Amino acid sequence: MKDNASPPHTRVFYGWFVVAGTFAVTFVGFGNAYSFGAFLPSLQHDFAASRGSVSLVFSLAGFFYFGLGVISGPLADRWGSRLLAVTGMILVAVGLALASVARSLTEVYAAYGLGVGLGIGCAYVPAVAAVQRWFSRRRGFASGLAVSGIGVGTLVMPPFVAFLIGLLGWRGTYLALGIFTLVVGVALASLIEDDPRGRGLAPDGELLSSGLQPTPVTKAGVRSVVTSPRFIGLYGACFICSFGLFVPFVHLVPYALDHGVGQASAVLLIGAIGVGSTAGRFLLGDLADRLGRALSFLVMFVGMGLSFAIWLFSMSFWPLAVFALVFGVFYGGFVALAPAVVIDYFGAVNASSIIGILYTSVAFGTLIGPSAAGYAFDLSDSYTLPIVASGCAYALATAVLVLSAKTPLAKV
Repeated sequence: MKDNASPPHTRVFYGWFVVAGTFAVTFVGFGNAYSFGAFLPSLQHDFAASRGSVSLVFSLAGFFYFGLGVISGPLADRWGSRLLAVTGMILVAVGLALASVARSLTEVYAAYGLGVGLGIGCAYVPAVAAVQRWFSRRRGFASGLAVSGIGVGTLVMPPFVAFLIGLLGWRGTYLALGIFTLVVGVALASLIEDDPRGRGLAPDGELLSSGLQPTPVTKAGVRSVVTSPRFIGLYGACFICSFGLFVPFVHLVPYALDHGVGQASAVLLIGAIGVGSTAGRFLLGDLADRLGRALSFLVMFVGMGLSFAIWLFSMSFWPLAVFALVFGVFYGGFVALAPAVVIDYFGAVNASSIIGILYTSVAFGTLIGPSAAGYAFDLSDSYTLPIVASGCAYALATAVLVLSAKTPLAKV
C-alpha cells in the first residue's frame, strides 16, 4: 500500500514557523514598548510630571525586559521556550491593562514598567534563542527575519497608538493594546519550539538518524563562556553602547515637537526607525551570512554611532527622518546579529542562558540612558548633551569590540 504522507524533507521546514512565532512575540512586545513616546506627552500632562520622571517608565521596562533574560534564559533551557514566550505575552497584556487604570505615575511605573518589562523579558530571549538552534547556514537571515518583528512593530504601532490615543484616550489605548496582546501574542507564541532534533531534524532541515538525542545542558559550559575574555569584551561593548541605544525611541518625538514638528509627523519619526530597522534586519542579516557576521556586527556599532551626528544637526522633520532611517538600519542589524554572533562564538548549548546573560548588559544601559537624557533636558532645556554623549558611547563601545575580537574563545 502506498504511503500518501510526504517525506519530511519535502514539507515546509518547521524552523520557519519558529521564526514566525518569534516575529509575533517581538512585534507585539516591542511594538507596545516602543510606542511609549506617543504616550509621553499625555502622561506628562495628566500627572504633572517632568520629562525625566516620565522617561523613567520606559527605562524601568527596558531594564526588566533585557535584564530578565538572565533568568528566563536558563528557565527556557530547562522548561522550554514556548512556555516562557506564552507566559511573557500574558504578562505584557496584564501590564498594559493595569496601566490603563493607573491613578498615579507610580502606578504606571508598577503596571507598565513591571508588567510590560517582565513580560518581554520572559519571552524575548527564549524565543530568539530558539530560532538560533533551528538554523546554521542561514542563521543571520533567520535571526534577522525573526526579530524584524521589532522593526515592523516600531513602524506600525506608534502611528496606530497615536490614532488610538486621539480616539480612546491614553487609558483606553492601553486597554485595547492589552486585549490585542492577549489574543494575538499568546496564540502565535505557541508556534515556538526549542530544537529541531525534537522533530528528527538537524539545523536547516537536514534529516537526523533516529537515535540521536539532544545535547544535555551543562552549567560548566555557561560558566566557562561568561568568564572568557571574548564574552567579557562583547558584554562590555554592548553595555557601553546601550546608554545611547534607546534614547531616540523615547526622546526623538519630544525633540521634534520642541523644534516645531507637528504631533502626527513627530510620531512618524519612530515609524521611520521601524522602516530602517526592518530593512536592516532583512538585508544586513542575509548579507552578514556571506560577508562574516562578526565583522558585520562591528559595522553596526560604527553606523549607529555616526548616525547621532545627523541628529545633532537636525532641526526639522526631513533631516530627523534621515537620522531615524539611518539609525534604524544599523540598530536593526545590531539586534539581528547579536544572538547569531553569540552562537557563532560559543555554540548552541545553553544558548538561552548565554544570550540572556549578554542582554543584561543592555538592561543596565537602558535603565540609565533614556531617563538620564530626560533629566539632562530638564536641567539644560536642550538635548545636545545626551546626543553627543550617546555618540561618544558608541565610539568607545566600538573600540572595546575591536579589542575583544582579538581575544581567545572560551573552551566549552
